[in-house]
Amino acid sequence: MATPPPPQQGAGPYGPYAPQQSGPYVPQQGGPYGPAPAGPQPYGAYGAYGAHPEPGRYGCRLCGSWPAAPATVRGHQGLIVLMRFLSVPGPLCRDCGLATYRRMSSDTLWQGWWGPLSFFITPVTLLLNLGPRAAFRKLAPPAGGFRPALDPGKPLWRRPPVLIVLVPLLLLLLAIPALAVLGAVVGDDAPHPLTSGQCVRNKGDWKDQRLVVVDCLSVAAEYRVRRPTATAPCGPGDYLARPEYSPDGTLNCLTPLH
Repeated sequence: MATPPPPQQGAGPYGPYAPQQSGPYVPQQGGPYGPAPAGPQPYGAYGAYGAHPEPGRYGCRLCGSWPAAPATVRGHQGLIVLMRFLSVPGPLCRDCGLATYRRMSSDTLWQGWWGPLSFFITPVTLLLNLGPRAAFRKLAPPAGGFRPALDPGKPLWRRPPVLIVLVPLLLLLLAIPALAVLGAVVGDDAPHPLTSGQCVRNKGDWKDQRLVVVDCLSVAAEYRVRRPTATAPCGPGDYLARPEYSPDGTLNCLTPLH
């Protein structure tokens, strides 16, 4: 008669596949599937969205880097009778935030004016974006992301769409003093009705008069204006002012002072 094999040590009454003694679970370093592999992880060191474990710290929603600011960049499109309100919510790191701000603000500068209401909404949108821009510029360089941060690119004032706004504003600013100077020059020589007793100077010839009122005590005064009457017409040495220098078309007398 054969002798049965002796039971294995620690196998229990159910053989080698008997359940082991239960106890508290002790997690292994690197997770239940072994230690974590070396090198960068596909989703960064802080999870899929780069959330930093410290309270009050955020990871960029575009690249996973930190630090990031919970700011929202906005844009606007005017479509004549319709309009679109665009936004990219945070958190965003410094580079991704500046890149988003510059792109959306640049697009708004040439897409946001084409509508009755959009003409007023566009400058408000651009002003609102200055707050997120200031928040992004205060951040430290991004680090620890699962992908490279966006390239901020050229500053907003160096992008072509800005010319759509800057050129008209620049022309307007230059036109104001230019019109003032032109008005002063042209207005000084433009014909104005003269009154009796004023002193004038003729900057032109008598065929093309350019009479300018000056102080009678000035050395530039050449003629005194006198309105002719029936009893006191212009004298033989007087000159006649053209009709545009009189309110009713009467030719005023110009008596030489020298």
